[in-house]
Amino acid sequence: MKRVRSTSRAVALIVVTLVGAGACAFDPQAGGSGSGGTTPVGAAEQVTGASGTPGPGQRPATPAKPEPTPTRITPPTKPTPPPKPKPSRTTPKPTTSTKPAGCPQGEHQRAVETYLAQLGGFGRVTVDGRQSAADCAAIKKFQKRYGIRPVEGRAGPTTYDVAKRLATTDTGRCKAGSGTTFCIDLTRQTTWVMRNGTVLVKPTVTRTGMPGYRTPSGTYTINYRNIKEWSNPYEVWLPYWQHFTQGMGFHETTTYLHDKSIGSHGCVNLLHADAVRYWELGRVGSKVVLVGRRPGT
Repeated sequence: MKRVRSTSRAVALIVVTLVGAGACAFDPQAGGSGSGGTTPVGAAEQVTGASGTPGPGQRPATPAKPEPTPTRITPPTKPTPPPKPKPSRTTPKPTTSTKPAGCPQGEHQRAVETYLAQLGGFGRVTVDGRQSAADCAAIKKFQKRYGIRPVEGRAGPTTYDVAKRLATTDTGRCKAGSGTTFCIDLTRQTTWVMRNGTVLVKPTVTRTGMPGYRTPSGTYTINYRNIKEWSNPYEVWLPYWQHFTQGMGFHETTTYLHDKSIGSHGCVNLLHADAVRYWELGRVGSKVVLVGRRPGT
């Protein structure tokens, strides 16, 4: 009995649906102007698609497909390269300082430059009171030549003193005459060699008798020579010995020549190179002329 009732209800529903669908259909032949009748509501919704919910027995209206919006294709933008750095046109300033590393300037720079320029033979020197590579090289050469320690190119007191003594030595004070003559300026503590009235060996440094052992001025003659003499009273070797008076003579010093607090016992002390040179030039009979007096004796 339940199945018969259900089947009857389904048939009745189909009949109602078909009748309703025919009443709502829009007839385009009846009144094309629209004045012949009212447009059924269901038909309007079906045409326009204004309603989103279809009526009973209606198919859902298919919404109109929107026209595709043309897509604008923008070409890729090329990355802007960074600006190229402009080359610097700044010209580096030349280095004006020519002071070499490790070559200090001494307190007597200008004076030493002046004396070295006057003496000559030590290289280019600029007399301006400022240390330079050339000045340093010249001062070092001077220090090495005259046994000044340390050899550092600094125009210190000893370098100044030696340069001044050599530059102010008047070789004309030695009345040499003919032949080879060894000359000593006791005041300036310098010595040089003349031959026939002309300077053969330029002035160099010496150290003579200390207080109590003054070396006398005067004219003497070499009367004894020995390549290496032993001193009995002082028990020391005297290299390149050339005696001229009272146990006094030329020889190579065995101490630092520029130590003024000491001196010889009357002999004329020489640097090694000068002692060798004097030995080569000396002869028994060679003249020795001493002028002035060592300060403090």
